[in-house]
Amino acid sequence: MHAPALVNQHRHLPSVDAVLHSNGAQELISSFGRDLVVYAVRQTIDRLRRTCGTREKIAAEAVFSQAAELARAMGTASLRPVINATGILLHTNLGRAPLGAWVLKDITPIVKGYSNLEFDLEKAERGQRMTHITRLLACLTGAHDALVVNNNAAAVILALHTFANGREVVVSRGELIEIGGEFRIPEIMTASGARMVEVGTTNRTRISDYEQAINPDTALLFKAHKSNYTIAGFTEEVPVAELASLAHAHHLPLLFDIGSGLLHKPKVAGFANEPDVRSALTDGADLVCFSGDKLLGGPQSGIIAGKRDLLEKLSRAPLMRALRVGKLTIAALSSACRSHLRDEELVKKNQVFNLLKRPVEERRKYADRLWEELHKRSVTAEIIPSIVQCGGGTLPNLKLPGYAVALVAPQEQPKGRESFAERVFHRMLRRDPPVLGVLREGRLLFDTGALFEGDVERIAEAVEECMPEAPGEKKVADRDPT
Repeated sequence: MHAPALVNQHRHLPSVDAVLHSNGAQELISSFGRDLVVYAVRQTIDRLRRTCGTREKIAAEAVFSQAAELARAMGTASLRPVINATGILLHTNLGRAPLGAWVLKDITPIVKGYSNLEFDLEKAERGQRMTHITRLLACLTGAHDALVVNNNAAAVILALHTFANGREVVVSRGELIEIGGEFRIPEIMTASGARMVEVGTTNRTRISDYEQAINPDTALLFKAHKSNYTIAGFTEEVPVAELASLAHAHHLPLLFDIGSGLLHKPKVAGFANEPDVRSALTDGADLVCFSGDKLLGGPQSGIIAGKRDLLEKLSRAPLMRALRVGKLTIAALSSACRSHLRDEELVKKNQVFNLLKRPVEERRKYADRLWEELHKRSVTAEIIPSIVQCGGGTLPNLKLPGYAVALVAPQEQPKGRESFAERVFHRMLRRDPPVLGVLREGRLLFDTGALFEGDVERIAEAVEECMPEAPGEKKVADRDPT
């Protein structure tokens, strides 16, 4: 009964051919190709067909305008550089570890042409891609061997599936962490085929809890570093060395998910309480899984380091083929790892450590420069103290002193749903390059903790262009003298 009315309603939508004859269509086709433009037009018409609640005729030009916006979005790279003015150094939403010029210089020749990814130049025969990185990782961590997969969750799944599929894995309740993106240890266990056995309580787990849970069906003991939160007060957890001794007494391996990816304790202040891969292996862990894009300072990747016989079995696992990484990851990871060879070069060559060890005086200089650039443009702003965080599920207790520049809203703000701060915030995200600041307590802040050379001028230019018009606004900058 309702079908004819629906058909009549849809007749008010133009045909694909009619939209393609709109003004500007041929220019769009010249820029992005006919296939993409036709696809965008069809998608737009389909969307209007589903959502159109009126029988008013929709002009072909109106459909083309929406389709053109979709076509440009699809035909232009959506992955873009962003200025990070949040004060979070390893910002997961912004790609975590910035790789920097040193890594780019190393990987450019590999990316531009061919490489010996799986070719042994000495033997003139097929080689193994992992040899380009595993020996370096073994050197830095003290492991017998290592392998690389596409992220740390994959590393944990690979290890659990290989050694504990269909069997029990003992883990403390206090270490059932969520590792970001709503991926949780229990879910990882389930996906791997292992059966999780929880012991202890949220705040206290003793060695006796593990020992009582071990039975003939136990495949391994599992430990996870609480890298993105801390539990303080009445707490107890079993050290790696003690847990390893228990595992080995029962001829079981100990798998330690260290997460944050500190290869070894650098001679740089601030890492005394952060577990590192080398120490974990020295204390007896048989396998250690960690991320390559956190404190290591490399690309997204997951690394497993440990005993040679266990790594050999992992390398032959069918799942390894699905999780292996390509030349771009190996090249970037190798470059990042080489920055850890000498502590005196770590801060210079590794962008993560460079930002972590940036003196507070330098963060203040960035703030002063940004304030001055805004003052030149008659934009009201002030410098305020801030806290710089590592982020990325790493060093949750680390709070570095820093500075931010806060925009001061005009007395007469433009009317509308969005406040002055919100309006500028959203406008700056639509700039090229986008600038991500911080909305806090009704103010827009630009934290200097993660800024690089050139960012200050770009932020000032973006603010000037994104400031809403405010009649009667008096633009006077006020620098905090502290």
